[in-house]
Amino acid sequence: MSDLAYGKLKSKKRTNRMMNLISLVVIVFFAILVLFPIWWIFRTSLMSNAEIYKYPPALLPGHWLFSNYEKTLDVFKFWRYLWNTLIIIVPSCLAGTFTATLCGYAFARLRFWGKKFIWTLCVGSMLLPAMVTLIPLYIGWTRGLGIHDSYLPLILPYFCGGGAFNIFLIRQFIVSIPRELDQAATIDGAGYIRILFSIIMPAIKSAMIVVALFIFIGLWNDLLQQMIYINSSDKYTIALGLTAFRGQLKQDWSLTMAATCMSFAPGVIFYLIGQKYFVEGITLTGMKN
Repeated sequence: MSDLAYGKLKSKKRTNRMMNLISLVVIVFFAILVLFPIWWIFRTSLMSNAEIYKYPPALLPGHWLFSNYEKTLDVFKFWRYLWNTLIIIVPSCLAGTFTATLCGYAFARLRFWGKKFIWTLCVGSMLLPAMVTLIPLYIGWTRGLGIHDSYLPLILPYFCGGGAFNIFLIRQFIVSIPRELDQAATIDGAGYIRILFSIIMPAIKSAMIVVALFIFIGLWNDLLQQMIYINSSDKYTIALGLTAFRGQLKQDWSLTMAATCMSFAPGVIFYLIGQKYFVEGITLTGMKN
């Protein structure tokens, strides 16, 4: 290798290292921006109210008051709210993921009359704002079916397809799976159901976990619909309980932030458990060979 070529290679390596360093600094900077509000909430939950209002604000608590969480649990029915939330989320995640898989499999592999038209309606419904259907659905559940102060309006829709976007996500994954696998299984005598459970589902495990995560996050943060369909305080979910708790305490920010930390902790834990599959499912949607 000539001295000129060696110099260019060395300069290229130096440039690549510099670009990698700059990229790392930018990523760390934006990560700090994203995580800083969470840290501020956690730090506030460990302070006294007098210390919270002190100026200039401190980045770290002067005294780490973990007793704030004990005081919060005395007035904030966290475990009751968590149980109520899981009553909604667990069946919705299971049913929504399963029915979305069934619908995605039907659109990707089966042939039936009106398939393209129904698929167009399904995809088009994703463009429909949720606020447009909110009042008609409420009237249908309450006046049409006579269901009041119940979890059913929040759970049953996920037994009917799991949501248009979830169906779309599953369908894109299944389309990317070679049809030769289905044909080989058919030659061996497998039917549609056997192919779905033995071949398709193991291959789209990442997409199914992503769907479950989307449903979990959507229901965990869904304050509006829960506020509409749930009226009794003993049926409050995490979102409703936290909202009522904030209104009750007014200016007691230490206990309010402690309740906030407890409220988003289960969601963060659930996401961290499925993070690997979430990233893989989003990255490989429609791209698997």
